[in-house]
Amino acid sequence: MKKIKLAAALLGLSVFGSVAYADVALKSKEEVQGTWKLESTKNSLNDKQSVTREDTWVFKDGKVTILHIPREGIYYDQPPVIYDIEDGKLNVAIVGSSRFDQYTVVDIDDKKMTLKGKFGGYYYFNKK
Repeated sequence: MKKIKLAAALLGLSVFGSVAYADVALKSKEEVQGTWKLESTKNSLNDKQSVTREDTWVFKDGKVTILHIPREGIYYDQPPVIYDIEDGKLNVAIVGSSRFDQYTVVDIDDKKMTLKGKFGGYYYFNKK
C-alpha cells in the first residue's frame, strides 16, 4: 500500500512540475517583432555555465536579421531570412538552405524572451 501511495505522490509531482515549465505557444509573428539582444546561451536549463553572446536578432516584416555575430576576432551580419510561426513554435530559415531551425518559446514578455533550440540549447534575450 505504501508503494502505491508513493507512486501516486511522485506521479502527482511530475504532473504539477511539468505544468510549471509549460512552453509558450506563439500565435503570430508580431509576438516576437522587434530587436532582441542575445545576452547568453546555455546548453541546458540546469547548466551552471552560460556563454556570453554579443549578437542582436531583428524580427521585422516576416524576416529576421542577426547582427554583430562574433567570429575569429571580427564581427559580421547575417543576411535577412524568413521566419514563421508553426504549431506555436518559431521557425527561422537557415541561410542558403530550404530548411529551418525551430525554437520553442519558453518565456516571453515586453522585455525578455527565452528560446529553446531543437537540440536543447537555451537562448536568453533582452528587448532593445
